[in-house]
Amino acid sequence: METPNNEGNKENLAFENRINLSELQENIFKIKKELQKVIVGQKEMMDLLIISLLSDGHALIEGVPGVAKTITAKLLAQTIDVGFSRIQFTPDLMPSDILGTSVFNVKTSEFEFKKGPIFSSMILIDEINRAPAKTQAALFEVMEEKQITIDGKTYKMDEPFVVLATQNPIEQEGTYRLPEAQLDRFLFKINVEYPNADEELEIIMKEQALENTSKASKVETVITGKKIIEFRNLVNQIKIEENLLKYIANIVVNTRSNSFLYLGASPRASIAILGASRAFAAIEGRDFVTPEDIKRATIPVLEHRVIVTPEREMEGLTSKQIIEQIIEAVEIPR
Repeated sequence: METPNNEGNKENLAFENRINLSELQENIFKIKKELQKVIVGQKEMMDLLIISLLSDGHALIEGVPGVAKTITAKLLAQTIDVGFSRIQFTPDLMPSDILGTSVFNVKTSEFEFKKGPIFSSMILIDEINRAPAKTQAALFEVMEEKQITIDGKTYKMDEPFVVLATQNPIEQEGTYRLPEAQLDRFLFKINVEYPNADEELEIIMKEQALENTSKASKVETVITGKKIIEFRNLVNQIKIEENLLKYIANIVVNTRSNSFLYLGASPRASIAILGASRAFAAIEGRDFVTPEDIKRATIPVLEHRVIVTPEREMEGLTSKQIIEQIIEAVEIPR
């Protein structure tokens, strides 16, 4: 299990950080420790979900059923003292089922707005690609604007407001591919793989050890929503040199001129890489961004924002492989 290594980080730095990141590191360690009581492996998924929180972004988690997508998102919400809603998307789900609706009050002879489950700080959307386009569009409007307008009145979401959505691979029956403009609203797309043999055994052993207790009962709340907002402010103060900003820009621009890609990444992708790389630096205890932070952020930020040409897709080439090639081709600033 990981342990915070603040002393080691200080030794590696030639100077003292401008920003004190020790509290942020300690709290992130606590969150991971709670998740690891139940979740086996899936380190990358945990890291990216935490980075989404710190970067004020939403995350899309894709994987076959049964690989702990939903339980990880649910337990992450449990470690934070904020409101939580889980919405199961189905083909018959209507926008009013998630946003809320106006109900006539007989006593006052007026319509009153009854808020839907979207009015919470952390929202878990299960199987987002099983709902009709109209319902998906209503959700993405809230994700972008962090507010909704019903009957001429605007309602703002509570901060921190984060949507964690799971989806099954689009090849599965009853799923609908999310449009590119909607995918672009997510900071990350996190691909969850099957566990290896050792992890599979550990999962079974942990399940047996539960006996009559639930998984959720083992995870404690360790941080407040107010702290998450404070940590976001710290992350925004992380320094990034101009040559690294050019590095980000070059990577994104290369996706638009790559012959293997039908659609390149938008400027929103550049901003997303900037925010995510700052958060990666922060959890490592650094108040400055390195090229490695940018590389680490680039694939989960870009993978769902680009489209492979049909010819290359038929050859089995994936967007991840093409992005890796672009990263290798772009010169790293010195």
